Amino acid sequence: MNYIPSAVKQDFVKLPHYEPCTGLELQSLKYMYAMAFAVEEINRHSTLLPGVKLGYRIVDSCGRYPWALQAALSLVGGDTGGCSSTASTPASHEQPGEAGGQPVPLLIGASASTTAKLLSRILGPLSVPIISYLASCPCLSDRLKFPNFFRTIPSDVYQARAIARLAIRFHWAWVGAVLVNNDYGHLAIQVFQDEIQGKGVCLDFIETVHRETIVRDARRAALAIQASTAKVILIFCWYTDVKELFLELNKMNVTDRQFVASEAWSTSDDILQDPATSKVASGVLGVAIRSSTIPGFEKYLRNLHPVRRPDDGFLGEFWEKEFGCSTGNRASFSYPSSPLKAQTDHPSNFPTPSLAKESVQKASLPPCSGTESLEAVQHPFTDTSQLRGAYNVYLAVYAAAHALHSLLSCNISSCSSPKHIEPIELLQHMNGVNFTTPQGEEFYFQGADIPAKYDLVNWQSTPEGPLKLVVIGHVDGFDLHLNESAIQWSTESNQVPVSVCSESCSPGSRLAHRKGQPVCCFDCIPCADGEISNITGSPDCEPCPSDHWSNAKRTACIPRQLDFLSFDETLGITLTTAAVSGATVTTAVLMVFAYYHQTPVVRANNSELSFLLLLSLKLCFLCSLVFIGRPSVWSCRFQQAAFGISFVLCVSCLLVKTIVVLAVFRSARPGAESLMKWFGPGQQRGSVGLFTSVQVIICAIWLSLSPPMPHHDIGFQGSVVTLKCAMASVVGFSLVLGYLGLLACTCLLLAFHARKLPDNFNEAKLITFSMLIFCVVWVAFVPAYISSPGKYVVAVEIFAILASSYGLLLCIFAPKCFIILLRPEKNTKKHLMAR
Repeated sequence: MNYIPSAVKQDFVKLPHYEPCTGLELQSLKYMYAMAFAVEEINRHSTLLPGVKLGYRIVDSCGRYPWALQAALSLVGGDTGGCSSTASTPASHEQPGEAGGQPVPLLIGASASTTAKLLSRILGPLSVPIISYLASCPCLSDRLKFPNFFRTIPSDVYQARAIARLAIRFHWAWVGAVLVNNDYGHLAIQVFQDEIQGKGVCLDFIETVHRETIVRDARRAALAIQASTAKVILIFCWYTDVKELFLELNKMNVTDRQFVASEAWSTSDDILQDPATSKVASGVLGVAIRSSTIPGFEKYLRNLHPVRRPDDGFLGEFWEKEFGCSTGNRASFSYPSSPLKAQTDHPSNFPTPSLAKESVQKASLPPCSGTESLEAVQHPFTDTSQLRGAYNVYLAVYAAAHALHSLLSCNISSCSSPKHIEPIELLQHMNGVNFTTPQGEEFYFQGADIPAKYDLVNWQSTPEGPLKLVVIGHVDGFDLHLNESAIQWSTESNQVPVSVCSESCSPGSRLAHRKGQPVCCFDCIPCADGEISNITGSPDCEPCPSDHWSNAKRTACIPRQLDFLSFDETLGITLTTAAVSGATVTTAVLMVFAYYHQTPVVRANNSELSFLLLLSLKLCFLCSLVFIGRPSVWSCRFQQAAFGISFVLCVSCLLVKTIVVLAVFRSARPGAESLMKWFGPGQQRGSVGLFTSVQVIICAIWLSLSPPMPHHDIGFQGSVVTLKCAMASVVGFSLVLGYLGLLACTCLLLAFHARKLPDNFNEAKLITFSMLIFCVVWVAFVPAYISSPGKYVVAVEIFAILASSYGLLLCIFAPKCFIILLRPEKNTKKHLMAR
């Protein structure tokens, strides 16, 4: 078993030759001792690998790919001559630390994805399993390309999806992104974009940063954040890049943004403890490698002492740095001898500067007294409250141990010797690893991966000043478990920050996307009449049912107001007054005619027809009243019948009068004396009855087969629905009007023909004018009737009835009444017959 930590130089310069690395990275040192602790714990285990002791060799790669490759090849090849480190055979009956030069069958390391890909491709033909604790590139899940690779950290696909689901959950519709310009950043943002597709989340901008030009790129990204309206910013970068970005934002006083962190920097103490970035970094919400505790690990770290580990050069350098004394047991490596520097995955293919101070030269340090101890020291190195990467290393060791246990637990005939383990056999058993950890977790590989588990963390301000890391939830696969009430946002409140391109459309309006812009940018358009939206951010307005209409705010459908021509409205009162007045005037004329019935004016041209004409005119005025008021089944039937029959009776009387006038003058010609016998009083009454009976028959058939019925007319009246009599049969109504028009036109033609007959009082002239007005009114009625909306259809018909009735009354009877009442001297037979 092999662990390859990494170390880097504080001021890194990429050189083709090996240069010593300096500086100490405590996190990587803790990773190393997590592996050592796990090995020692397994060796004490009674049921796991009984009778077999695990050993390990540690080689420092200094975070450089060529060194990592050379170290890996030397270990799998069994070459330990150039590696001075704690070593033993991977599985043997020897004690750890004893000499052993046989090839190791498994490697734990390759913290960077680039290193992991390199080692997996090179060692793939040898079938040597590689277990990484930090390499999270999704590409490493490809079993065809990397069949010998395993890892105890989830693929970045899951953290990108988790961040996307956070954005969806908190309705952050408008976000910006800053990412490192490598596979880690580009793959993360690609997965994020795929996950938010169609979920109402859009990216305002994507800024990339490069390690080589981080100062310039950080300023450019900070300017983009400052200029953007997005209040939520995603960052997929390494913590040193994020720190430089936060320093730039602090200079610009941009402290109102909510940052969402990837696991590459979400737990970085370097930013958390820096007062220069605390205002910008407050409220950070991030995805972190899941944390756990390892029972006994803190005691193990506190018990570490160079006296008890004289060959541990890594511990010796740590001791010298922390206590300022020389232990005399610093190891020397053919690979650059130095303490450990962790090169985590993702953000960069280049090592970062060490945060530790340059080690003092051993010669200038006083010797240690031996009383130095970590027992009572509060130090980050001994803090095991939230183990993340170290716990991944711990799991990797246990996974290897269980695979080895499975390999050695075989039939006698096919058992492998602990001293002669073939990597391909171990690889086969690695694929089937399934066990329960000492912490009670079920562990297994899904191909190269383990089930995705993350912590959700929040950076919260404290009264003391520095920010603190608080776990506020966790991710289990695709499920988010989040305690929202525990989150402290960038506004230092419990209110979720709002980040939108356009404010949500209020109820009563719908959103309209802006052309050429993301779908999250839109305008709000009020709903049209008759449509509503009763939710915030509605994409469409819904039409109201036919019997409902939208309210003034367009947020609810309300029943339409029932409307009809009533007696108590202004129009109804006006028409009623006109109808009653017409009927009253007609009655008055009738009374005048009855009183002066013996006078020549009244008796001229059959006084009986004059009385019948006045009666029919009165019916015409009164029938208009039937059209006013709430329509009912019987009123709808009666109004059209009353209208049709009353007017036909009226026109029939005029037609017969006109015929009689023509007959009288024709009979005065020689040889035509017998013509009047066909137009006596009886024949006149019979003719009127005959003409009227035809209309009665038409109305009877129409009303019996397809009568008008009350109908709710939606029309164009908006919130008003008109109750009117709908013509179920247009043919019936057309026949009624057609027959009336036929009689009227016949009467007009005959009266026009008789208008110049020699008489001082020629009634044909009066009939001509009256029928001319009648025809004009009803010709104008047709288009007005068709084009009038709602209840005004009824008003138009009433107006036509009243106008034509007044026309007939005034044109025919006004001159007669004038003579009877004001010119009685002309009311003589001699005057009437004068030419």
